[in-house]
Amino acid sequence: MSADTHDVDLVGEEVVENVARAALFAALMGAFAYVSFPNPFSPAPVTLQVLGVFLAGIFLGPVWGGASLVVYLVAGAVGAPVFSGGAAGLGHLVGSNAGYLISWPVAAFVVGAIVHGGLTVGDPRAVGSVRLVGAMVLATALIYAFGIAGLMIVLGMGPVAAFTAGAAAFIPAEAFKIAAAVGIVRSDAFIAE
Repeated sequence: MSADTHDVDLVGEEVVENVARAALFAALMGAFAYVSFPNPFSPAPVTLQVLGVFLAGIFLGPVWGGASLVVYLVAGAVGAPVFSGGAAGLGHLVGSNAGYLISWPVAAFVVGAIVHGGLTVGDPRAVGSVRLVGAMVLATALIYAFGIAGLMIVLGMGPVAAFTAGAAAFIPAEAFKIAAAVGIVRSDAFIAE
């Protein structure tokens, strides 16, 4: 009695590639956490991580960009030193920076959905600068809204103090990150043909 065997792909090649890309962007977020310095006007530090949020949405699209940030948050929650300054642990997802952290998967999804015009991922180099910048500005506003809410809930700040510490203190840094993301998208070095 003979049995024929066939190669069976349990998971498609595209899914494997997207999972690998999501893991790489989660690792990039962890690396960006080490570029951290205190902001004298806020309890939250300045990091390059919002740039990572932008890039995840732009290059992975809404679904996989958001998923990469969920992987990042889970890694940090279970003890990988990927939060700002190499911190780790579940407590960071309920601490003073929780609003920012929790917003990142949503913000990456929003950036990806706007840049790509839906759930299908296209070439981000083909997207106009106004749309690209608009997506990141909207994502920044979303991140600030979550961050401000977190500061108000966790630290008991009033709305004005939370806005000053949670948003206004970061505007110059976010403008730099938006400009850097546009430069990366317009560069041929980041995207392989």
